[in-house]
Amino acid sequence: MAELILDARGVHAWYGSSHVLHGVDLQIARGETVGLLGRNGMGKSTLIRTLLGHVAQRDGAIFVDGHDVSKAAPHRVARLGVAYVPEGRGVFPNLTVRENLVMAARPARDGRSDWSCARVLATFPRLQERIHNLGAALSGGEQQMLSIARALMTHPDLLILDEATEGLAPLIVAEIWRVIAQIRAAGIATLIVDRDFRRVLAHCDRALVLQKGQAVLSGDAQDLRDSPQLPALLGV
Repeated sequence: MAELILDARGVHAWYGSSHVLHGVDLQIARGETVGLLGRNGMGKSTLIRTLLGHVAQRDGAIFVDGHDVSKAAPHRVARLGVAYVPEGRGVFPNLTVRENLVMAARPARDGRSDWSCARVLATFPRLQERIHNLGAALSGGEQQMLSIARALMTHPDLLILDEATEGLAPLIVAEIWRVIAQIRAAGIATLIVDRDFRRVLAHCDRALVLQKGQAVLSGDAQDLRDSPQLPALLGV
């Protein structure tokens, strides 16, 4: 495998006395897109939150770009080039679209600044049209676009998308997947969680399936599309 941007091994996580993750391994190489699949409640969001340092009760080894972040705070993980688009979007409602973007802008760790505000707005024409609108005035789909655009303004080495198309209209969903394809083509490593497993597998190189907090199936996206185990594991 090429150089790893994320190397997580034997990851466990707890919420109080509830043991949620049971020794999960996840590796993502630079420029690689990986899908994270599983039914609701199987530990996908907990795994993401654990990788980002948001789950206090955790164990295992987690490295980002060779740096040990097993016990690191979330801000340290972010500074290593990891951007997170949460399921709740998290836009600032009292800031305009432009202000939401500019407040997040920073060059990459190697000094690159190729994701300028102009490029991001060209990627999301809807945001250009609403550049002076407050975050609170945007539709749910526009807020999702803004959340992704804001993450790109940080020039991430790894972008994590948690249910980026959840609850959105079909036209907006198609637009989000178009942008995800562009992100992949740009060479940004990406971890995608989404209920539409067919689209996830169509847009990723590899995928990992969780069941009750354990990795039960992994491999090349094409192989998983043809796997007879997958429908049962996803409840479809």
